[in-house]
Amino acid sequence: MEFKPKRKTSIIARLFLLIIGLIIAGVGVVGVMVMVTYPKLPSMDELRNYQPKLPLQVFSADGVLLGQFGQEHRIYIDYQDTPKLLVEAILSAEDERFFEHGGIDFLGILRAAIGNITSGHLQSGASTITMQVARNFFLTTQKTFTRKFNEILLAYKIEHSLTKEQILTLYINQIYLGQRAYGFAEAAETYFGKTVDKLTIAEYAVLAGLPKAPSAYNPVVNPKRSHEREIYVLGRMLKHNYITQEQYDTAVAQKITVIKGTVKDSTDAGGYVAEMARQYLYPTYGDDVYTKGFKVYTTVNSKLQQAAYAALRKGILNYDMSRGYAGPEKRVDLTTPDDSTIDQTALGEFDSFNDYGDLLAAIVLHVDGNEIDAIIRNGTHVKITGKQLDPVRKYLGGGEAKQILPGSVIRVIQGTNGWQVGQLPQTQGALVAMNPNTGAILALMGGYDFTANSFNHVMQANRQPGSSFKPFIYSAALDKGFTTETVIDDSQVCFPGGNDGGAWCPKNDDGQFLGPITLRQALTLSRNLVTVKILNQITPKAAISYVSKFGFPESQFQPYLTMALGANEVTPIQMAQAYAVFANGGYLTQPYFISKITDANGNVLAQTQVVNANTTPPVIDKRNAFIMNSILKDVAKYGTGARAWRELHRSDVGGKTGTTNDSKDVWFDGYTPDIVTITWVGYDQPKTLGRQFGATLALPIWIDFMRVALANLPERQLPMPDGIVSEPEGTWKGDTEYYYVGSPIGKHDASGMDSEDSVDGEIAISDNDNASGVKANSSSPEKSNNSADKATNSGKQSSIDDIIESIQD
Repeated sequence: MEFKPKRKTSIIARLFLLIIGLIIAGVGVVGVMVMVTYPKLPSMDELRNYQPKLPLQVFSADGVLLGQFGQEHRIYIDYQDTPKLLVEAILSAEDERFFEHGGIDFLGILRAAIGNITSGHLQSGASTITMQVARNFFLTTQKTFTRKFNEILLAYKIEHSLTKEQILTLYINQIYLGQRAYGFAEAAETYFGKTVDKLTIAEYAVLAGLPKAPSAYNPVVNPKRSHEREIYVLGRMLKHNYITQEQYDTAVAQKITVIKGTVKDSTDAGGYVAEMARQYLYPTYGDDVYTKGFKVYTTVNSKLQQAAYAALRKGILNYDMSRGYAGPEKRVDLTTPDDSTIDQTALGEFDSFNDYGDLLAAIVLHVDGNEIDAIIRNGTHVKITGKQLDPVRKYLGGGEAKQILPGSVIRVIQGTNGWQVGQLPQTQGALVAMNPNTGAILALMGGYDFTANSFNHVMQANRQPGSSFKPFIYSAALDKGFTTETVIDDSQVCFPGGNDGGAWCPKNDDGQFLGPITLRQALTLSRNLVTVKILNQITPKAAISYVSKFGFPESQFQPYLTMALGANEVTPIQMAQAYAVFANGGYLTQPYFISKITDANGNVLAQTQVVNANTTPPVIDKRNAFIMNSILKDVAKYGTGARAWRELHRSDVGGKTGTTNDSKDVWFDGYTPDIVTITWVGYDQPKTLGRQFGATLALPIWIDFMRVALANLPERQLPMPDGIVSEPEGTWKGDTEYYYVGSPIGKHDASGMDSEDSVDGEIAISDNDNASGVKANSSSPEKSNNSADKATNSGKQSSIDDIIESIQD
């Protein structure tokens, strides 16, 4: 009986020795691994000399971020500039004992190990902030014991190389937080549209909850899970006395509102301007533009840019919907698994669709004759009812291919009267606004939406201007001795050189003839025949030489009479530069959009030296500019642009409509002495817009923009230059008329004017007021079609070569 206890003691001793041996062996193995691995660990120089990848950022003149480019969107912030509450939220969420441990929280590792063993798989790594820094800079995210071992060694090395504050600085700036945002300063802008120091405690908690799983806790995509994580972080902050009970209660009750899109997205109003800046810098700096943190400060005013964005998109979308609904883009399967809701099923489909700014993708959940219930990307339910349904009512549950059913992917947009159905327009447009006195571009929209079509129609689209080109012909006529009261007969006339070898007989759009009328009346009423007769008298060759004073290269034009009706292609930026000559009293300005460029540290690399137009010699007679300005103000008050006067009630507004043959291009080019704005609408592959004109489609867009642009600009009239005499009540409308000193006052016939021989071999043109549809004959150059694939700008002016060449495809 005495032998049995001996046996038990022997077994226990052996087991004890075995365990001790295994521990010693394990320690030995770990020691060998450490000795082998530690010397091979990366140098800490990368962390000591941290150079974060900073994107190219493009700002408006008033400091608003218009866009940025780079794989990693990041705003760098030092630890001492990081709000204390944010730091405390991060520690509460990720590493409560950060300032106590040496890089490895052994208690946390033990807890995680037990959890992993009991669950049978790796579910938790107990990573400290230091370990996360190690992983982000040097390792992968693969969950293996080897990676975790290296991570621990690196954390130890980091803790002995850097201070806690330096480690936190790395973490705060390097960590990925979803939506292409790296670092907490960037995430604050991305999710909330505010700088990091302007956030609430609740918003800090939302951001602090993201590192664990940016996609799972993304407040845009998963607001419910984000809120649950936020509550957890707030609870930890309360436990550690970082916030009071009152602050906790307030934060929990706060409704988190994330911005729908960000200024970093290409769908933002600044997309075209930002892309111009990127293409301007890339030839010089190459791929460094995406990582070195260059900052480009443009001349664009953010409020005007937003106004341009809203006006152009509203005008194009309204026109496009008036042409009929094209139908849903797709239909998705909303069959729900047992553990999922219909909302969750629908939300899983959005990765396949883009939002285009405020034109959002939506998936229909329910539809009947009186309502559409749809869900958008952030989980919000959109209900469309009443009159907002009218454009699509006949397709609700019917209408064959265009029918709207549950699962249909449609476009929705929020208007003043609620949500409505929209669609991505096939029509394109452009709007550019410029300071006529300096050339600074104040707003620029190169198309309906940058994501949908990045072709910049302001800078690259060569389109026929139609009657919006007529003012340059009339200015040339004044230069040749015509006056505002010179009488030209608005009657039928034919010229040799038509397409069929016969005569070309241009017509007015209304098919009517007004008989003898003055030059002022003819331009105000946009009479085609009078304009062609004027050009024939002064000759196309002389006109080409003259219009080059407005910035157009002579090579852009052919010496044909159809030039009078805008047959030669131009770009909207060229028209802005040209109309600025009338707006500022006769001076040519050079358009520019970059004010200065700095490096990441704020050192100025380049800066534009602003030149005021009136400090340079005028390019046309100042008297000519003054008189042309008075006529163009008549156009905006009495003529084809009269809607501008009716809606804006400004006596300093001038401008001209333009509509080409078959309404393939419509324009309104207008201005005051302080701002020139050009609007154009058309298809990339030119085709008719239907019964549309510059006055009905382009002018309303111009008015919507100018209503905002002129709000803080008082009315201003250009001073009358020397060498002009005035005749009170001398115009056809009883307004003051103006003449050059020494020129005949009152009406006189144009037949006595000096002229050169006119040109044979004209290009034939279909008749249309404000029109110029060219049909080339054998003696004239063939007209080329403009499209979004067109990569060259044969008509770019030398004054802005650097801008145009920098944005070619």
